[in-house]
Amino acid sequence: MNEKTSLDSADIMRVMELLPHRYPFLMIDKIIEMDGDDSCIGVKNVSINEPFFQGHFPQQPVMPGVLIIEAMAQTAGALCVNHREESGPPNVVYFMTIDKAKFRKPVVPGDVVHIHVKKVRNRGNIWRFACEATVEGTRVAEAEVSAMLLMGTS
Repeated sequence: MNEKTSLDSADIMRVMELLPHRYPFLMIDKIIEMDGDDSCIGVKNVSINEPFFQGHFPQQPVMPGVLIIEAMAQTAGALCVNHREESGPPNVVYFMTIDKAKFRKPVVPGDVVHIHVKKVRNRGNIWRFACEATVEGTRVAEAEVSAMLLMGTS
């Protein structure tokens, strides 16, 4: 398998090729930088039209922390799948763990969240990433996430 080593990016159409998620659960809009399987930066444009803002919270909308974590996991998953593409896409990617999660500042409509993902390790089909979400250069959340890629025939 040839490893991808050059910087790459993914527009929304490419993101949807890499991930099975769709509206309203696709939490990233593009990936502006992928460095092999080592790191990437995903982007989430937060809009008042997001369905979760109807209930979280109508008078003071805040993006739920769990969805920020999901955006981290999706960004990391897209990086894994992009890297493993030569051997065929995985049948399924399972989100395994969330560790060291911290939420430092609310994410609100109008924010552009940059999701920085860096590979901590990869052993076989298990991947672990350190993630950080920023808005205008200020850290709003961080976590470590891991996932398992299941390969095989359909």
